[in-house]
Amino acid sequence: MPKIVNHDERREEVVAAARRIILREGIDAATTRAIAKEAGYSNGVLTHYFADKDEILLSALRSSHRRITERLAEKLTGLTGLAALRELLLDNLPMDEERARETGLEIGFWARSLTSPALLRTQREEAADLHLLVRTLLQSAADAGEIANEGLDDTAERLLALVDGLSLHRLLYPDRAARIEEIMLAELDRLRLP
Repeated sequence: MPKIVNHDERREEVVAAARRIILREGIDAATTRAIAKEAGYSNGVLTHYFADKDEILLSALRSSHRRITERLAEKLTGLTGLAALRELLLDNLPMDEERARETGLEIGFWARSLTSPALLRTQREEAADLHLLVRTLLQSAADAGEIANEGLDDTAERLLALVDGLSLHRLLYPDRAARIEEIMLAELDRLRLP
């Protein structure tokens, strides 16, 4: 009797293997050979489910984003305005080992996105979604009278740039990690109306 193969499950196993390698060793270590070995399959299996390495990497990036989105949805339940914004921004900072690995994965994709239109498109779409969420939470805070209702687009851009900068600093200069949360909270405090 022939073995019944669950193709979706096998595809997800390959994506999970790629994500594990990227989190553990970086994006450059995620060769098709390494991914196949990590997943316990031959290279031929990869070519059966994915057009090329970039499709595998893109799937790993989307998988990582889904995990982050699920974690955030749980953390933001019942929160609005500045309280929700605070949780969102702090969650996007590499304050623990899991988020440091996620940040490393994300930053690894930044460089690769510059030479891959598909990865760049996905990065831009995901960044636009995050910007919209930050902007929406800022509007919620303004509507609640927590912050001024002006320059919210610029504020959203500044907060996201701060997240990116602090995240990169955390990975490059681990000894500065203790100050990251303090800096972000101080920036949020500056937004509060007296």
